[in-house]
Amino acid sequence: MGDEWLASQAAVLKPSTMHPLESAWRIHVRPKWGNRRLDSIKHSEVRNWVAALTGQHGAVTVIRCYGVIAAILDIAVRDRRIPDNPARGVRLPKKQAKPRVYLSHGQVRELAETSQHPDLIYFLAYTGLRWGEATALRVKDLDATRRRVSVQENAVMVNGKLHVGTPKSHKSRSVPYPSFLDQMIGAQTLGKRGTDLLFGSGAEHLRLPNSQDGWFAGAVKRAHRADDTFPRLTPHDLRHTAASLAISAGANVKAVQRMLGHASAAMTLDTYSDLFDDDLDAVANALDRARSDSN
Repeated sequence: MGDEWLASQAAVLKPSTMHPLESAWRIHVRPKWGNRRLDSIKHSEVRNWVAALTGQHGAVTVIRCYGVIAAILDIAVRDRRIPDNPARGVRLPKKQAKPRVYLSHGQVRELAETSQHPDLIYFLAYTGLRWGEATALRVKDLDATRRRVSVQENAVMVNGKLHVGTPKSHKSRSVPYPSFLDQMIGAQTLGKRGTDLLFGSGAEHLRLPNSQDGWFAGAVKRAHRADDTFPRLTPHDLRHTAASLAISAGANVKAVQRMLGHASAAMTLDTYSDLFDDDLDAVANALDRARSDSN
């Protein structure tokens, strides 16, 4: 039944989402449960299996493996092959959120100036596009008059192979960029046709650099040598930086949501709640003023 469930997921999920699910099924779930009768699986067995996985693997892996077996058993319940799902109700480990890195304007400049691809560094830090979205942009997606790029594609490496598809949300969006990027973006279009990639050469997508010795890691190391307070970061942290810089510049939550391509403003607030501390201070100050005015 697991193979059937995976096949049904492949029809609706992106390759980047499917790959970890397939790995979880092949490495952890099928060896344990693949030959078991559905009606023989007990809640205590699933609970003990989750506990054993937790002792050997991180929370993300455990939660993913549990999600696979629980989803398969959910289908069995819907098909009335078992009366209820023995996996439901198992307590799972908590994922530890990684601290986000937010660069200042000066730090973005410092990183860009020591980088092999300074224009891309600036672009990522001031638009909030994901790496795959930015490197999949084509010249025809650029509206230089309105200073907008239309995000239509996403290029993602999955198991060593590049997959180009729709953006993560399956929806295209228009994202603005500041005027100081005009010259840099204009330089990227020189000699290119509409279907050529905006960043990179011709039809060849820029690959995500190696996290240990790639050009981005090298730029971070050089910036850190010049300033030992410069944080360690990945290309994805430039997306967080864009959110931070936009919010500090006064952008409202809805605008940031649209820029980042989040499904809702609530998602943006949940993700970047730490960036809205000043808003909480403003609420307290406004209540103080309102109380004083009423006296």
